[in-house]
Amino acid sequence: MTQPLALVVYEKLLPGTQVVNRLQDLNYRVRAVMDSNTLVAIARQEKPMLVLADLDSTRNDICRVIAELKSDALTQHIPVIAIAKEGDATLLKAAQAAGATLIAGETAILSHLSHYLDQALQVE
Repeated sequence: MTQPLALVVYEKLLPGTQVVNRLQDLNYRVRAVMDSNTLVAIARQEKPMLVLADLDSTRNDICRVIAELKSDALTQHIPVIAIAKEGDATLLKAAQAAGATLIAGETAILSHLSHYLDQALQVE
């Protein structure tokens, strides 16, 4: 059986590598995307099941990249789980406006990842 692919966008090693390891434990193939500006091109080529993106970035505007992903005809269907620090209302609103499917708190993502995956992958 083929393992579904998840793209994980992160800059900080924690929680980035922890999310990667947890996804692998859940039988996902994982590709880490260190430069979010390449996300749309990688998603077009690799055709992932979902994207997890850490919104805490110093180099790039992750919300802009999510919006690009959601506006591309070949990638707009891909669910995006955005990972954010709790309490940053401005960033949460920006992620919602960009088209993130679900926004998870940084402290809760690991313990509730399976639930978040189920919720983001629900077919409506």
